[in-house]
Formats: sequence, C-alpha cells, structure tokens
Amino acid sequence: MANAHSQPGSLFQLTWPLFIDIAFHFLTGALNTFMVGQVSYQSVAALAVGNQILDLCITLFNFIGIGSSVVIAQYLGAGDKAMTRRVVHTAIGFNLLVGLICSLTVIFGADGLLHLMNMPDNLMKDGHIYLTVIGLCLLPEAAALCMAAALRAHGHTREAMYVTLVANLITFVGNALLLFGYFGLPKMGVAGVAWSTVVGRLVALALLVYLLQKRTGIRLVFRQLFQWPREVLGKIMHIGLPAAGENLSWMLQFMVVTSFVALMGDKALATQSFFFQICLFILLFGLSIGLGTEILIGHMVGAGKFELAYRQLLRSLKLGLLVTAIVVVPMAFGGGHYLMSLFTEDADIVAMATQLFFISLILEPGRTFNIVVINSLRATGDARFPLMMALVSMWGIAIPLAWFLGLHLGWGLVGIWLAFAADEWTRGLAMYWRWRSRRWEKKVLVQVAA
Repeated sequence: MANAHSQPGSLFQLTWPLFIDIAFHFLTGALNTFMVGQVSYQSVAALAVGNQILDLCITLFNFIGIGSSVVIAQYLGAGDKAMTRRVVHTAIGFNLLVGLICSLTVIFGADGLLHLMNMPDNLMKDGHIYLTVIGLCLLPEAAALCMAAALRAHGHTREAMYVTLVANLITFVGNALLLFGYFGLPKMGVAGVAWSTVVGRLVALALLVYLLQKRTGIRLVFRQLFQWPREVLGKIMHIGLPAAGENLSWMLQFMVVTSFVALMGDKALATQSFFFQICLFILLFGLSIGLGTEILIGHMVGAGKFELAYRQLLRSLKLGLLVTAIVVVPMAFGGGHYLMSLFTEDADIVAMATQLFFISLILEPGRTFNIVVINSLRATGDARFPLMMALVSMWGIAIPLAWFLGLHLGWGLVGIWLAFAADEWTRGLAMYWRWRSRRWEKKVLVQVAA
C-alpha cells in the first residue's frame, strides 16, 4: 500500500544547499591546482591529466545518479516507499559494479591511460602514482554519488551539502599537511594530494550511509544491493543514459571548439581557459535552481499533479533568468574586466576576455533557460528529446558556426562564443516549446498508486 506523499520543501530550501554544494565541487579543483602549483608546475600538469580521467569516471557514475534521483522523486511523489527503497538499493549496487570496473581499469591500466593522453615522459612517474592511488577512491565515490542523489531526491539537500563540506575540508587539510610536510610529516607531492582525496571520499561515504538511513528511514541491506529488478534498472537507464549522452556530447563539442581556439594562438587559449572558469561560477545559479526544480517536479508528477508541475517550471524559469541577469550585468560592465586583471597582467588577454563578458549578456540567460527546462523535462521522464536536440544543435549549429565565425570570418573568440550562445538559445527555446506542448505528461515513469 502506498504511503501519503509529502512535499520535499520549497524551491529556496532545496536550492541554496545545492548552490553551496556545487560551488565547493568547483572550488576544490581550483584549490588543489593552486596548492600543487606552489610546489611545482610539472606536478600541476600531472594532476590535470589524472583529473581528466577521474572526471570521465565520475561522468559514468553520474548517469545512474541522475536516473535514480528522478525515479526516486517520482516514487516518493506517488507515495510508494517500498519501490523507493528498491530504486535506492539497485542504483547503489549497480554503480558499485561500474565503480569496480573503473577502479581496476585505472589502477592496473594507469600507464596505458597516461600514454593515451600523451603524458610527457618526465611526468609519467607522478602521473602513475596519482592515478593508482586515486583509483582506490572510485569505488566509494560511485556508491556515495547514488546516496547523495537519494538524499537530495528526498529533499535533504542540506545534508548532502554538509557531507561535501566535510570531505573537502579533509582533502584541503590533508593536502596542506602532505604537500608541505607540516608537523614533521613527509612531503609526498602528488601522492599526498591523491591520498587526501581518498581519505576525504571514504569519510564522505561513511557519513552518507549514516545520513541516508537516519533521514530517509531506508536501511541498507547488503544482499539487496545485488538484486537489480529489470523494471527498476530500466527506469533508471531511461533517464540516465540520455542524460549521460547529452553531457558527453557537450564535453566532446567543447573539445572540438577548443581545438579551433588552439589555432588562434596561446593567448586565445589562455583567455578561453580563464573565461570558462569564471563562466562556471556564473552558471552555478541557474544550475542550482534547475536541480531544485527537478526534485520538486519529480515529486509533483509522481503525485499526478501535472498542472502544479507545469506552473512550477514557469516560476522557476522567471527566477532563474532574473538571478542570472543580476549576476551577468555587473560582470559585463566592469566586473569581468576587474576579475580578469586579478588572474593575469597580460593586457591582450584582459581585453579579449572583456569582449566575451559582453557576449555573456546573451549567452548566460540562454544557458539558464536551457538548464532549468531540460532538468524539468528530465524530471517528468522526458529525457530523449533533450538528447536529440543536443546532438542536432551542438553538432549542427555550435561547431559549424564556431568554425565559420571564429576561423573563416576571423572574429576569433567573439565568434566562438556567439556560436555557443546560438546553440544555447536554440536548445532553450526548443525545450520551452516541448514543455508548453505538455507531451511530457505521457512520459511519466511512475503511476500514482490508488
């Protein structure tokens, strides 16, 4: 028998912990790079290549995390606690298998992977040490990602945020101790950063096991982690695979366009790198509103409240666009120029980036539009349409337009980022049309129990 449905909280209650959570994920990478940079720039290069492999593994884990989060939210909306419990167990268990495969591949294939990434010979030793140690944290990371997704789907975004804060604090303190050899500890270099990361992830996993059981009442049963009902796994994959495909398409598209930028010279490449890091922090606002809305809409459609879900997206979209405008306008009119001058003293790089901040007046609202509506469509079970539009728009608009404007017409980075803006708005408006058509009502994965 289904239990009564309870709302996961207001959009604001869900969103602000998500904002801090994602901000700390972005910040950790930047801090690690800065701290290692104090030791040697060669170590930074070894770390960067290792982290690309780590990021690829996390993208693989994420597709089960995203899929399970939507399915859990819909079952909670329908008031079906028994099925919610099965989804949580299936997601964690299946991701443990993916994590084990990734972990063994990275630990035993470290040298082959580094050669594949064209790692210079003088950095192979550092790269090998970093990858073989970091490979140990892939198993706990795979399980932790699903547990955090389950907590957020229940509306407990604050608990997931606290775990991220604790894990990052452990990693940060561990880095400081083992990189610089404080309190008589050995100076371990890149290996120290890797071990700090492993310890941080293990502590995070232990905290998530405790919080998941305490906050949701779901007791984890070891045997059930390896029973994967086809119906449940099918629903998770139905959402997760298109979401992973969309993310993968974006990463590949960005790599292709970056190869165009490389033809413009090292200053253009440096400008692109700095500007993109700042864009990530502007993106945070739209991303957290999008994820908060996804949780709310998942609950609403699971409960059969389609009209409520329809109106919630429109409200979230207005809020997302307003917040993005508040952040972007000051950046375009002076803030971006000031920030760039903190990163570099090169006048050419600052001048190029300043132009790009004006383009962000067009680009960022389009990106927010896109993120908020895609997350909402995914929350209803309508995950294939965003993937098809991503493939058409990224490869049919962004890449050809980036080449035409950036290289052929010689507009440089301005042309490249105008092409990105055209892609974001094309997809955003297509998603909005899809939402207004209400075809997503037929895609809902969970039927409300009588």
